[in-house]
Amino acid sequence: MPALSTGSGNDTGLYELLVALPAQLQPHVDSQEDLTFLWDVFGEKSLHSLVKIHEKLHYYEKQNPVPILQGAAALADDLAEELQSKPLNSEIRELLKLLSKPNVKALLSVHDTVAQKNYDPVLPPMPDDIDDEEDSVKIIRLVKNREPLGATIKKDEQTGAIVVARIMRGGAADRSGLIHVGDELREVNGIPVEDKRPEEIIQILAQSQGAITFKIIPSIKEETPSKEGKMFIKALFDYDPNEDKAIPCKEAGLSFKKGDILQIMSQDDATWWQAKHEGDANPRAGLIPSKHFQERRLALRRPEILVQPLKVSSRKSSGFRRSFRLSRKDKKTNKSMYECKRSDQYDTADVPTYEEVTPYRRQTNEKYRLVVLVGPVGVGLNELKRKLLISDTQHYGVTVPHTTRPRRSQESDGVEYIFISKHLFETDVQNNKFIEYGEYKNNYYGTSIDSVRSVLAKNKVCLLDVQPHTVKHLRTLEFKPFVIFIKPPSIERLRETRKNAKIISSRDDQGAAKPFTEDDFQEMIKSAQIMESQYGHLFDKTIVNDDLAVAFNELKTTFDKLETDTHWVPVSWLHS
Repeated sequence: MPALSTGSGNDTGLYELLVALPAQLQPHVDSQEDLTFLWDVFGEKSLHSLVKIHEKLHYYEKQNPVPILQGAAALADDLAEELQSKPLNSEIRELLKLLSKPNVKALLSVHDTVAQKNYDPVLPPMPDDIDDEEDSVKIIRLVKNREPLGATIKKDEQTGAIVVARIMRGGAADRSGLIHVGDELREVNGIPVEDKRPEEIIQILAQSQGAITFKIIPSIKEETPSKEGKMFIKALFDYDPNEDKAIPCKEAGLSFKKGDILQIMSQDDATWWQAKHEGDANPRAGLIPSKHFQERRLALRRPEILVQPLKVSSRKSSGFRRSFRLSRKDKKTNKSMYECKRSDQYDTADVPTYEEVTPYRRQTNEKYRLVVLVGPVGVGLNELKRKLLISDTQHYGVTVPHTTRPRRSQESDGVEYIFISKHLFETDVQNNKFIEYGEYKNNYYGTSIDSVRSVLAKNKVCLLDVQPHTVKHLRTLEFKPFVIFIKPPSIERLRETRKNAKIISSRDDQGAAKPFTEDDFQEMIKSAQIMESQYGHLFDKTIVNDDLAVAFNELKTTFDKLETDTHWVPVSWLHS
C-alpha cells in the first residue's frame, strides 16, 4: 500500500489525517461492508474528540508550559474566607457563589493535580492487625442499567451462605469479569444478605438502578474460561420461562417459539443451558431447559401415548397420480416404508425438543432439495401441485407411482403408472423400496424411493405429497427435504369458499366428483389440527390455503427462495 499523503509544507495534524484516511483507503478495500465499517470507525465523534484532545496536549507539551501556581484550590478557599469578612455587595456575592460551586472546585482540584504531575490515587495504608485467617473480601461496583445483572444465586445447603450459582454469558456480570461462580455474597448496597432468602436478594437487585456495590468473598475455585458457543439449534416447541416452575430464575429465562434458531452459549449446567436468539445484537444469554432435561420431563407428562388416527380418504385428480391416503372403509393396507419396523405409537412417542442445525445454501451443481407437501384431504394439495407443474414443466416434476392392477388401453407404462407384478411389488415392500404403499380393491399402489431419485436426476424439483408420519423417514442427507404444510382456513371460511366446489373421490371406479359436506369440512379441520400437533416440528413452512391464487403465489415465492437463500438444516445432513 502506498504511503498516505499528509499534505505539503507543515506537518498536517492527526485530526486532518483521520478525516482523510477513509477516502485514501477506499482503493485498497475489497468489500463495501469493510469500507462502511472503516467509515463508521473513523467517523466516530468520540474518536475525533479524543484526537483533538491529543493534539492539544501534544501542542502544549511542545510549548513546555510551566504552571503559575500549584495551589489554586487552596488560594480559592483563602479568597472566599477573606471575602466573607468584607461588606457583601452583588459582585462579592456572585463571586462567592461561583467559588462554592462543586464543578468549579473540581476544576481547580484537577488543575492542581496536573500542575503537581501527581496522577496516582491515594490509597489508605494497610492496617497492621490483619488476621491471616480472615477471608479476603472484595468490593465490586457495577453499573446496571435496565438490563438484568446476568447472574443467579443460591443458598449453600451446608454453610447457609449465599453464593453465585451461574453467570449468564454476555450479561453485565460476565462483561465485568469481576464476579465468578462460587463467590459468596455478603452485602448488596450496604445491606447484609446472610439472613436473607435468595428471592429477597433478587428483589433488592431488581429494584436497584445505576451503580450497585457488592461485598463478596471470592471463590477459591479456578474457573475455566468458556469460549462463546458456535452450536446452533432449532427449537421444536414453544417455551415461556414465566410458566416454567422449575427454572431457577424466571427473569434469567429466554422465551422462544417453535422454529426459532438459538445459539447455545454454555452447556456447563446439565439441566439449564444458556442461549440467545441467533442474530440478536444483545450479547446477554438466557436460560433454557437442556435437551435431556426437557425430554425427561415431557416423557414424564406422557405416561400413556394415545394415538389419534387420521381419518383420510383416497382422492384422484385428472392427470395426477392416485394418492395412497385410503379411507378406513376402503383400506386393507396403508403403510409407510418403515411401518414394519416402527409403529405409529413409537413415532409419536419421540419427544421433540431441539435439533442441532447449520446454515446451508444449495450450490449450482447440486440436485434440488425434495419438496414434501403435507395437508389434510380436500385442502387443495393437488390443485397447488398442478398449478406449479403447469407454471414450469421443465423445472418441476412429480413421481410416477407403481401399481399391480392391469394396464388399461389408454394408459402407457411409466406415464400414468409403472405396472409391475404382485410378487415383485411385495418383494420391493420387504426390501423397503417404497416410501408409502396401500392396497385398494385387491391391487397395490405405492410411491418408490427410486421414483423420487428419477425426478431429481433430471435436475427437476420433485413435488411429493405423503402422510405426515412418513416425513421423518425422508429427512436424510440424500433428499434434504423442505416440508410445507398446507393448512385449511377457518371452518367459516371453508363454508364460504368451498360451497360450490367438488371433491373427487376414487372410492368408485368412475371417480365421481361430489360436493363438499359439513362432515368434510369438520374432518379437514380436525385432521389439520392433529397433523400440526403431532408433526408440526417437522414442518419448515406453513401456508394457509384460503385463496388458491394467493396460496400459489406464496408457494412459488417459497420455492424461489429455497433455491437461492441460505436455510438452517440439520447438522447431520452436511456432516454425515
